[in-house]
Amino acid sequence: MDRIFIQDLEVETVVGVFDWEREIRQKVVLNVEMSADIAHAAQTDSIEDTLNYKAVAKRLAAFVGDSEFFLVETLAERCAEIVLNEFDVAWLTLRLDKPGAVTGSKSVGVMIERGRKP
Repeated sequence: MDRIFIQDLEVETVVGVFDWEREIRQKVVLNVEMSADIAHAAQTDSIEDTLNYKAVAKRLAAFVGDSEFFLVETLAERCAEIVLNEFDVAWLTLRLDKPGAVTGSKSVGVMIERGRKP
């Protein structure tokens, strides 16, 4: 199985359960690994024959930037749904980090796997 990835996509959004978190924008970081058959694209050397990671990144950045969720779990799930439903992706792993959310830690967050591995 071939995979295309997006690493460390930083987006500011409203996410959190505390009142003060609902009034500010915080950085979240997305890492996405998606199944893709890149063999044909490697032969044709054409963007039309592969998963366009720039289009995926732009769609996720726009969605996350406009969203307001209480939980990172919900935000991660919605991001996975977008990729699976709007792009030619059967399976993905998605890691969503919320840096600085817990004092003393570099980051906290969730990792999810959705879809069916080819």
